[in-house]
Parts: sequence; structure tokens; C-alpha cells
Amino acid sequence: MPTPVPAGGLTLAPVARSVLDECRRMSERAPIRALLAEAVQQLGIDPVELSTELENGSDRGSALPRDVLREITRGARSAAEAEAMAVWRRTGLPEPAWNHVLHDRHGRYIATPDAWCDEVALAWEIDSYEFHFGQPGYASTLARNNRYAAAGVAFVQTVPSRLRREPRVVASELVLAYRSAAARPRPPVVLAGRRE
Repeated sequence: MPTPVPAGGLTLAPVARSVLDECRRMSERAPIRALLAEAVQQLGIDPVELSTELENGSDRGSALPRDVLREITRGARSAAEAEAMAVWRRTGLPEPAWNHVLHDRHGRYIATPDAWCDEVALAWEIDSYEFHFGQPGYASTLARNNRYAAAGVAFVQTVPSRLRREPRVVASELVLAYRSAAARPRPPVVLAGRRE
């Protein structure tokens, strides 16, 4: 049993334990991705804490949460990014860096792409309508895209719904974009550390 956490006069299970207990009851990948990504992104739970709890808890119902947690520890910070990782694996292209900071040759910040192919300077952004196409998100998305263009970075934008609805088409678009990026001289951009 986990060490109880007092909250508002009640004794509760720790958040990591509660999240994983719920995930163990789920049988579909998408809601598990959403719940684990939310725990990491919004609640600030360290993926290592979730992994430790998963290892120390019951094995029953742990296969899918374990698999999704591996996606998150590889860099996915949202359910859409975890789905993007699955689509990327369909391409046969080299594994990109996920959520790493990108600078131009003068050290100026360009962006933190969801996926980055350093060898050809290709960025992939998973841009949802909610966060990227309403004010002020739209303006910051345009500014980011302008920084990509000014630095000579090739980039692809995909809305999350296409990852589920058209994974083969999205994978084909990525392959074509990668080939196009590889056919031009690589711009002088620098990959920095991962965004946490």
C-alpha cells in the first residue's frame, strides 16, 4: 500500500498511484495516453515517479500503461505527441529528437519543435486548433513559423485529429518532407537540450 496523503481532512492515495490505478482499469490506449500525459504535463508528476509506482504496483492491467509510459519517457508531453510518435514509427525514417530547443547559428531561440530531424533540419509540429489557432495562440504560431522560415528550417504542421484519422497519409507527408529537406543544404541551426 502507498503512503497516504492527507488532503482537506481526508486520507488519499498519492496522485501517481491514483492515476495508475485508473489506467490499469482502462483497455484502450488513447484514454491511457491522455491521462498519463495530463498527469505529467498539468500535474507535474515526474515520469520516473509513475514508472516506479508502476513497477511497485500490481501487474494486472499494467501492459498498456507501461507501453504508454515508455512513449512519455521518450519525450511525449501530450496524448497527441504520443500518437505522433506512433505515426512517425510508420515512416521508417530515423527517430527524431522530441521536444528539444532549437537555436539559430547566433544562439537565438527559434522554437521547441515537437519532433526534430537534426540531420536534415526538419521540424514537425502537432498544432491543435484550441491552442494554436485562437488568439493569442495563432499569433505565436505565426511568429514561430516565421522564425523557422528565417532560419531555413523545413517544417510540417499536423492537427492531432489527422494522426488518428489519416495516419498513413500523415506518414507519407513526413517522408516527402524529409526527402525534400535532405535535398537542400542543411541550414546552420543548433539543437539544444530537451524542454521539460
